[in-house]
Amino acid sequence: MQLKKLTDRVYYLPGCSETDQPNLYYIRGRDFSVAVDAGQSGRHVEMFYDAIGAEGFALPRYTLLTHWHWDHTFGLPFIQGKSMANALTVQKLSEVQKWAWTDEAMQERLRMGQEISFCDEHIRKEYPDLSRIAVSLPDQGIFSPMTLDLGDVQLQLFPVDSPHSRDALLVYLPEEKVLFVGDADCGDYYDNQGLADPDRLECYLRFVRSLDYELCCIGHEEPESREENLRNMMQLETGKTEGRA
Repeated sequence: MQLKKLTDRVYYLPGCSETDQPNLYYIRGRDFSVAVDAGQSGRHVEMFYDAIGAEGFALPRYTLLTHWHWDHTFGLPFIQGKSMANALTVQKLSEVQKWAWTDEAMQERLRMGQEISFCDEHIRKEYPDLSRIAVSLPDQGIFSPMTLDLGDVQLQLFPVDSPHSRDALLVYLPEEKVLFVGDADCGDYYDNQGLADPDRLECYLRFVRSLDYELCCIGHEEPESREENLRNMMQLETGKTEGRA
């Protein structure tokens, strides 16, 4: 697969619905480059890095995780460079790191409500051999907003609550008015049956509306305009509409 170009600095590897593979984003800087999300597995990371190399680009110095869910983080042991995430992502992945990856253990997590059937199904597709699953922790957890200076552009990192998970990390590239949100603009399948909690959604919408973005890079669909992004989130606002991730 090839990278798709969004702007002079932003590219992405499209995901695949077969295993619920998310988009992986690449942000070029003068001094170094950054990836957004680590993907599902070593295979996924290899596909991403091969596509980066085919463009003649340097591999990312940092990988930023948008939230803890497996499809965005299980590739972490296979990345090069350092990784950063919301501090709550580190906390949650430290729990997941203790999970056993056997058929029996996975069935028990489903029974206890620790895992959802959609993720269980797709994990098994990506990992026919469950023993190959390895969970790593990010190198750095972020408690408050911070900036990464890539030399010619600056990335603003915001750890926030979101309708999808409590540990979202939004990545904002103001020079190009691009916002990376992962699955933050979707419903919560772990704690709210795929619905968006109205209070969490209201807070999230208030925050993203304060950012001057024109393009929103989302987890599992084509990047969309600000207008499309806000309109899609408005469909969640009543708390009665399921999320799209």
